Amino acid sequence: MEVTDVVIIGAGPIGIACGIEAKRAGLTYVIIEKGCLVNSLYNYPQNMTFFSTSEKLEIGGVPFVSNNPKPTRAEALEYYRRVALKFQLNTRLFELVDEVTRQDEGFIVNTSKSSYLTRNVVISTGFYDLPNKINIPGEELPKVAHYYKDPHYYAMQNVIVVGASNSSVDAALETYRKGASVTMVVRDEAISKRVKYWVRPDVVNRIEEGSIKAYFNSELVSITNDTAEIRTPDGIVTIPNDFVLALTGYQPDFDLLRKFGVKLSEDEKCSPEHNLETMETNEKGIYLAGVVCGGMDTHLWFIENSRDHATKIIKDIKDKS
Repeated sequence: MEVTDVVIIGAGPIGIACGIEAKRAGLTYVIIEKGCLVNSLYNYPQNMTFFSTSEKLEIGGVPFVSNNPKPTRAEALEYYRRVALKFQLNTRLFELVDEVTRQDEGFIVNTSKSSYLTRNVVISTGFYDLPNKINIPGEELPKVAHYYKDPHYYAMQNVIVVGASNSSVDAALETYRKGASVTMVVRDEAISKRVKYWVRPDVVNRIEEGSIKAYFNSELVSITNDTAEIRTPDGIVTIPNDFVLALTGYQPDFDLLRKFGVKLSEDEKCSPEHNLETMETNEKGIYLAGVVCGGMDTHLWFIENSRDHATKIIKDIKDKS
């Protein structure tokens, strides 16, 4: 096998940024992605609008021009595809990384399609692939989804949306406007302050006027084929239900990190050990980039504040070569 300077796992925006920096530095590299290009963005809701403005999502010095200050999912998919093509990045899509084992001064990366010998590994796998389960009876039913795509599917149905984050609020508002009877189940006492500032007043007003029903300080406790039980401050409430959108957040693939030898903190945050100056983990030659750096604190890192991870990583690799 030909030895590369770096294997980048994950072809999201930050993985692409790492590929661009590696190419600019004259390093040999390959980007491996288990799904399509920017797979996580592809799985975002079809009507999603980013919180960030387009210039904050730019990578590789390529301008991101959008119709409005805050770009849509479709615009982001088009932008990152064009960036990848512009730099002619060495990318292998729909190829799952199975394991990484240390070999002399480098690593062997085994995938579902091939094997690679490399001196360094960058893990840029994001966090959107593994949903946080609510672990209640009925969660395995086909009517329960941890991802939300399009509101039309839920027209004229009784829909429960679990959570009060951006994704939950977007799903509640969009399905309501397509004719669904929407009930929100929220652990906290109010809609999260992190919800997009131009969206939060909308959902608060819909709840106050009764268009969307909301149970605060509450949790879903069981699901059947046609009902759901909610534990509220006033006791258990059973309501008719056709679909449950359990949009309770997502988490990095911690098993993958452990398999690579990356140490995680022993608290509930499972923060992976890494050097903030170089992004190198406790395993020499293995680096982290992007949202995966935050462990369960998935709100710490975004595209806009982790773009420089690529520069830090490639500089450190170049300095050591």
